[in-house]
Amino acid sequence: MVAVTREPAIIREETDIVVVGGGGSGLTAAIFAKQSGARVILLEKHTELRGSTGLSIGSITATGTWHQKRAGIVDTTESHFEDMAKFAGKLAIDDNVELRRILVENVTESVNWLMGLGVTFYGPMPEPPHSQPRMHNILPNSRAYIYFVSREAQRVGVDARVNASVSKLLIEDGRVVGVRVSIAGREHEIRARRSVILATGDYSSSAEWKGRFNPAVADVDGVNTTNVGDGHRFGEELGASVKFGQVVYGPNLRFMPPPKPSVLLRLPPYPWFTKAMRFALEKLPSRLLRPFILSFVTTYLSPEPSMFKQGSILVNKEGRRFADELDKPTYAFGKQTDKVGFIVFDEPVAKKFRGWPYFISTAPGVAYAYLQDYKRTRPDLYHKAGTIAGLAASIGVPVAAMEAEIKAYNASAPGTGRPKIERGPFYALGPVKSWIILTDGGLTVNRNHQVTRADGSAIPGLYAVGSVGQGGLLLEGHGHHLAWAFTSGRLAGRHAAGANS
Repeated sequence: MVAVTREPAIIREETDIVVVGGGGSGLTAAIFAKQSGARVILLEKHTELRGSTGLSIGSITATGTWHQKRAGIVDTTESHFEDMAKFAGKLAIDDNVELRRILVENVTESVNWLMGLGVTFYGPMPEPPHSQPRMHNILPNSRAYIYFVSREAQRVGVDARVNASVSKLLIEDGRVVGVRVSIAGREHEIRARRSVILATGDYSSSAEWKGRFNPAVADVDGVNTTNVGDGHRFGEELGASVKFGQVVYGPNLRFMPPPKPSVLLRLPPYPWFTKAMRFALEKLPSRLLRPFILSFVTTYLSPEPSMFKQGSILVNKEGRRFADELDKPTYAFGKQTDKVGFIVFDEPVAKKFRGWPYFISTAPGVAYAYLQDYKRTRPDLYHKAGTIAGLAASIGVPVAAMEAEIKAYNASAPGTGRPKIERGPFYALGPVKSWIILTDGGLTVNRNHQVTRADGSAIPGLYAVGSVGQGGLLLEGHGHHLAWAFTSGRLAGRHAAGANS
């Protein structure tokens, strides 16, 4: 007798709204849809709620905030609207000015809402070409957004599920009516009586999508590994377009994170604590705060290009120099072993980068990090030896190969105007990796955040927020992407909740 193996039955559920994605925009959309009277199921394919929001630097750019008023700053949304075009540059002529207007006119309410949940901001900080200080930085770090927003989602009754990977949208008579999703290995079909909201992020970790729009960075990793363009694919299959797919932030060099999270990342974002942090940042001398702040600066920010101009080189895990450090070296990392490298230099360079103006990394307006700071706060990245052979052994690369590379570099240095690497002791910082931070290409949407086809008509039952619903809005400059995430989430959640079944 032949045994018959039966496939597990598909679990069928029903709700009012399904939100696909559990980052800042998705959680916010779910909260505001629930508060508008809808039953909401949120699906996040990662093992935790986080999205790119929890991996970001954490700033939001806004006008008319409590922070601006307290600082005596007179600002307007119209000025903010005009300044955003300065960031967009040559692309500004094709920017979605309708969505830009929606952002600048509604982001202040987003900041107020976040503060009401318990989020603490420090600032506002200046960022030219903004004509006024508008950048509000979260304390202690961007994970506080997810801490407070996910807690609010739980409070209002959002049904949030992780390990939930959506494979397709369910379509009936041209309308999106739900999703097919694998949740912890079981197949579900969840019908949405009102609408589905895409909050799946960008496609910064998809070699396929990057290869399509920007082939030069196809093999460079994205910071958020789950951002692979799921929502973009769903939208395109229904006739939506992706606008500004070629706009990529990066590749940027960043040091690899420490084996264990820093003290700053482990700090609880309780309001009493973060308000004390803000008071300290505003009132205490910077020299007292500097050791604390540097644990952040040396963990998340990039090494300055000036290190290479002054005579540092890059070597890979084979001890080989793999790029011209002054000519877009970040593009070459994707083809190296583990896609990492090491910054190698000698004592004259080390001496320079122990003081102003030669800093290794910076959080603008907050702190600068020098070589001695890396030695103290990131000993896992800091290497020093009396010989090239000793340095190669310290970073774990073949001695003969690195000695040969530095010999070859020194022979060519006089013709390039760069100094030789010849005076010990010798140093290395790393590993360092090249990353795509995010991509700006999003599905076309209308002012109500409904996904639209090429002819401008709305796809019934489908909304998009955050990066996937950017709709041709250019968000260059610190703080605009998070501003759009929370603002589009708030507005779309309300619109979607009011959609007809």
